[in-house]
Amino acid sequence: MMPLQRISRLLLAVSALTLISVYFVPLWRILLWAPQYPEGLEMKIWINNLSGDVKIISALNHYIGMKHIEVSMFPEFGYMIYIVGGIIAVGLLAALWGKRAGLLAYLGVMVFVGLAALVDFYLWGYDYGHNLNPDAAIKVEGMSYQPPLIGTKVLLNFTAFSGPDSGGWIFILNGVVLLGIIYFEWHAHKEVPKIRTKVE
Repeated sequence: MMPLQRISRLLLAVSALTLISVYFVPLWRILLWAPQYPEGLEMKIWINNLSGDVKIISALNHYIGMKHIEVSMFPEFGYMIYIVGGIIAVGLLAALWGKRAGLLAYLGVMVFVGLAALVDFYLWGYDYGHNLNPDAAIKVEGMSYQPPLIGTKVLLNFTAFSGPDSGGWIFILNGVVLLGIIYFEWHAHKEVPKIRTKVE
């Protein structure tokens, strides 16, 4: 198995340790704008909690038949802290092991968890926007209100935005760093035979 360069192992360890910060910053955010709310409403999703204008957004959504937004409706909050802890552990073990296979395994775990989180969020949004109360005060025939997974979407008189917050960008940055390490390692090991040939 190909060993990692010392600088790569250091970057790998730092990359893993920076994920500790996601315990203290929001991972995702949802913004809403409407004529009656020109300043916007915001909901932040943390590793195990919600913050922002959750009660106002929940009350508005209830008029069109959506469920009230509560922390208890996200079972993921009960185990996300352990998943992130596991990712950090895998990264640190990969740095200690110092092999390319460990680096690829760490990247694989990051990609898998990231995709799984997006799929989970999409499924929650689909259920939240389609499973409506038939006795809602406001009903629009054939209308659903699934929030956007990423980006902007118009829902009635509201414009909704969904995207990464600080914690989400930390995950993305870590992925970029890992790709950079892989690129560096590929070139570093590729150059070794050429150098030896010249010396001989």
